[in-house]
Amino acid sequence: MSYCLGIRLDAGLVFLSDSRTNAGIDSVATFRKTFLFDDAEDRVLVLLSAGNLAITQAVITLLTERLAETDTGRSLYGAATMFDAARIVGSVLREVHDQDGDALAAQGVEFAATFILGGQIRGEPMRLFHIYSAGNFIEASRETPYFQIGETKYGKPILERVLRPEMPLLDAAKCGLVSFDSTIRANLSVGAPFDLTICLGDAYTVTMRRTFGAGDAYLERLGRVWGNGLRTLFLTLPNPDWADTLDAAQEAAASTAAEARRAAEA
Repeated sequence: MSYCLGIRLDAGLVFLSDSRTNAGIDSVATFRKTFLFDDAEDRVLVLLSAGNLAITQAVITLLTERLAETDTGRSLYGAATMFDAARIVGSVLREVHDQDGDALAAQGVEFAATFILGGQIRGEPMRLFHIYSAGNFIEASRETPYFQIGETKYGKPILERVLRPEMPLLDAAKCGLVSFDSTIRANLSVGAPFDLTICLGDAYTVTMRRTFGAGDAYLERLGRVWGNGLRTLFLTLPNPDWADTLDAAQEAAASTAAEARRAAEA
């Protein structure tokens, strides 16, 4: 299982991915799931992958091999818009399905691969897409400024409560890292190292890329402060209007138990 996250903000894009793959508890390996396409001067594209490793590697390999082609419908460097780039990724995904789908099905293996594609091509704003196994896709909006793929449920609550398109890139990166911290505490199939990639708007290149390894001091501090903060905040939550009734019932139960003990001792 994987966990990948893409966030679209007014200021730019933030991407995070883990690097753990597993085919059972005794077959765990590390493979990067963030891929950069930023050698052209007029664009930057970041692709995150989750799902069957053989499928996602085949898609990445075909996309990379076709970068130098002049056919704008096949090369990410020839795509006129980010929408066209998403269509190219979806088309390659369908191509791999046509090649391997029947063979996988015959072995009882589901054709499972999803991608997050984000970036900017000169002449249009930064855009973010979620590409499904069928090759179709949707685009992020101001109402939904992020996409997750892989093991998504544990890291989703903080994203829903905190992320806003207008927030600074650094705050969004911290939010994403807390989302990953919550996920790895709940699911062993997601693990370090984590890759963080940030792209500023109108820069047409990767602004920052950093890898967080297992035991990274900042990640450990972030998780510790977040956990302590949650516990402190929990203690400040208001009591419900039925709290007095519950307290009275508990006091009555304790009094009854005490009387029973005294009677038994007598």
